[in-house]
Amino acid sequence: MISISASERSAPVSASQIRRIIVSSSIGNALEWYDFLVYGFFTPVIAKLFFPAHDAWISLLLAIGSFGISFLTRPIGAIVLGIYADRKGRRASLTVSIMLMTLATLVIAVMPTYERIGLAAPILVLLARLVQGFAVGGEFGSATAFMVEHSPSRRGYFASWQFASQGLAAITASAVGGILTTWLPSAQIEGWGWRLPFVLGLLVGPVGYYIRRHLDETPEFLAEKKRATPTGDALFRNQWGNILLAVGVVAQSTVLVYVLQLYMPTYAVKQLGLPAAQSFGVVVLNGGLQFLLSPVMGALSDRIGRVRIMLTSSVLMAVTIYPMFYWLNLHPTFGWLLALQAAAGIFKAAYSGPMPALMSEIFPTRSRSTGLSLAYSLGVTLFGGFAPFIVTFFIGVTGDKLAPSYYVLLAALVSSISLVVIGRAMKRRTARG
Repeated sequence: MISISASERSAPVSASQIRRIIVSSSIGNALEWYDFLVYGFFTPVIAKLFFPAHDAWISLLLAIGSFGISFLTRPIGAIVLGIYADRKGRRASLTVSIMLMTLATLVIAVMPTYERIGLAAPILVLLARLVQGFAVGGEFGSATAFMVEHSPSRRGYFASWQFASQGLAAITASAVGGILTTWLPSAQIEGWGWRLPFVLGLLVGPVGYYIRRHLDETPEFLAEKKRATPTGDALFRNQWGNILLAVGVVAQSTVLVYVLQLYMPTYAVKQLGLPAAQSFGVVVLNGGLQFLLSPVMGALSDRIGRVRIMLTSSVLMAVTIYPMFYWLNLHPTFGWLLALQAAAGIFKAAYSGPMPALMSEIFPTRSRSTGLSLAYSLGVTLFGGFAPFIVTFFIGVTGDKLAPSYYVLLAALVSSISLVVIGRAMKRRTARG
């Protein structure tokens, strides 16, 4: 069932080509995560302006739910844009996805509040989130395929920039959020300040579109296109086992992002009683470690193997997450929150750096973009998209502030099992020669 693809040979890639490939492939992912993180950071404000309710907790749940609803259209976007990428090329799909992401960001940036246009405000915000989810659904697979197919011998390093760009997005979004919450009073944040991060995100879209419009298609895709016509139905007939394993691999990575990066500012303020500016600061640390270490771990995986690095990270995460949250709640200080985020950043980089390359090796070239996009989107939808909602709901119902650690532990166990299965399949393949 599992068929880890061998690395194809390709022509050497120059330093300038490497930079162009990395920037063009990562810019959409960076915009995606910047926008998601900004939306998550300003969830309390968005809840008040667009989802007013008699109970502040219900209002917050509605806003967090609007964040998660975009993940419902991710699998649809993964299938549509993934098949499009496997038929027409990675470049074509990447261009469409960044156009749609930019459009959705624009709608949110200029949307009048509930007070001004009533029910139309939350409905239009939800529609924008659905469009964004559709676009993002096809982004990961197309961008990862584009990276690994340009340099098969350095797949780990190239593809790791998918998650390094997430770290850069976290740094930028957290810095912007921290500066705004420090410099602007609450009235100005609610009046217009919350829109500024989305306006800044709009500046990235046209640049990304221009760069992607002038890319060359990958040699591996062009060679495969001459041999056969890629079809989505072949993927669904033959690759469901691999898709399920890849979904399991995604579990830990996405939960670490959505719980320990995106949700932590809200958790720090609401549950730990820390100032908002401090909560943004620790996410900058987490993102910085991810940005710096993901390429290192990706490159290391090209040498010593991807499963070995990822499984070690997953086991360590499972063992340490509960004690870290327990201690943080006993001592809810900025210093201990900083320590937790530092550990999470290291574990996240060690796991996510090699992950895109490992996933790309599970699927053949003719259906790689579709397989990657669908597996990643399903994993994020099932484990990540509604994670803040689930954790917030669980804390509200039970009063247990350790709820985030239970969720992270579950994801780490799921990913560990998937990695063990994949690792054994790779060993069997190697033994067969």
